[in-house]
Amino acid sequence: MKLAEALQERADLNKKIEQLRSRITSNALMQEGVLPVEDPEQLLKELDECLNQLEKLIIIINKTNMAVVSDGELLSDLLAKRDVLKLRIASFQNTISIASNLCFRSRGDEIRQLSAVDVKALQKKVDALSRDYRILDNRIQAANWTADLIEE
Repeated sequence: MKLAEALQERADLNKKIEQLRSRITSNALMQEGVLPVEDPEQLLKELDECLNQLEKLIIIINKTNMAVVSDGELLSDLLAKRDVLKLRIASFQNTISIASNLCFRSRGDEIRQLSAVDVKALQKKVDALSRDYRILDNRIQAANWTADLIEE
């Protein structure tokens, strides 16, 4: 199995777990004399099985990420770089959004709001970081589809 397939399986398991949690919540209480639509005990058992599968899958994925090398860098390192790059971009975009929200005065005696940052320069930086993010993400995706999962 390729790493990318395991990642897809992990995403599917996470969705199934969330659905099971919702179904358990919907069936955990019942009106006296009325049976729940689904057996919450059975749903809890299914949830537990899914969680066990997810734990095993995460361990295998993490081991693989620590072993796969892409252009001289560990995949786990590339993932950390991508996560931080995503946070950096989001932070800068938030700053741009706030700094671009200038209030217009209806009268000349109102206090003016001015941007404290160079929005244009910051936007250029976000554009460059976004390009770097796409390149890094493509590199990670390529590694995911070429790396075999370590199932030891």
